[in-house]
Amino acid sequence: MNATNRFAREFEAIVKAYEMAGGDPAVFRSPRIASLVVSGSKVLGANETPGIHLEAEELPSGVRARVIVEPGVHIEYPVHLCFGVLPKEGVQEIHSHFEIGDGAQVAFLTHCTFPNAVKVKHVMDARIRVGKGALMHYAESHYHGESGGIEVISKAQIEVEEGGRYISGFELTHGRVGKLEFDYVVDVAARGVAELTAKAYGYGDDEIVVRETIRLNGERARGMAKSRIAVRDRARSEVVGTTEGNAPFTRGHVDCVEIVRDNAVANAIPVVRVKDPTAYITHEAAIGTVNKKELETLMARGLSEEEAVDVIIKGMLEG
Repeated sequence: MNATNRFAREFEAIVKAYEMAGGDPAVFRSPRIASLVVSGSKVLGANETPGIHLEAEELPSGVRARVIVEPGVHIEYPVHLCFGVLPKEGVQEIHSHFEIGDGAQVAFLTHCTFPNAVKVKHVMDARIRVGKGALMHYAESHYHGESGGIEVISKAQIEVEEGGRYISGFELTHGRVGKLEFDYVVDVAARGVAELTAKAYGYGDDEIVVRETIRLNGERARGMAKSRIAVRDRARSEVVGTTEGNAPFTRGHVDCVEIVRDNAVANAIPVVRVKDPTAYITHEAAIGTVNKKELETLMARGLSEEEAVDVIIKGMLEG
């Protein structure tokens, strides 16, 4: 098989895995949609559209990517990013830099897929700057297969300039988690907004660690760190949500809900810090099993206990 055919087959395989992770493979065939496809350390596809620039450099064990959205540009369609490892074993390191120009608006849909993972390590290290008055939506969805043989380390340092908005969602709710370490830190300037949401469902011997930190450094900045985690069997989870009110009239909230079943263990640590008397930061954390009344209602409708629990957990994760 020549190199062109191998490239085409790998592209089709990673796009198929992208579909398993919840993505629409048709987007990679549309010239109107910006996209980047990375399998292991290979860049299989990159498509730019007016106002957005995608640069990708192949590294020995991953890719260095730079995404630039020009100031004042509103990207009509979400930008699709696909990262994955197809073999059972491997390491993938994605070093990314996002630069969202002043006044720009853009949304990203990122799918990370590792359908055959037995011994895979995926590292995502992002640096993000959201310019003045800009808006960035970033949604990241993972699929790790059913073996649990994967370790994911997802870290990001985000800077939101004056009047900018950064809204992100991380989701790992289908298949095994394996080991997950999620760590986002956001610095928000005056009148800026940051909203972080993380959702994960672990079972077997999965391990989940979620750290979300929002530092409200400018006057009237706002932030929310929200997590929804469920663990069963022998899985373990720990959520540390931190919000700091470091400037006048800042507003922040930490919201953590965890469901624990069987022999699983869940920990929640909400942290609030206030350095200005006019700042107002709140938190709430709840850990417990599924609601007994909801469980009985679903079982009365013909579901088994396990099916009923699954319905309740999925409802919580979708909320």
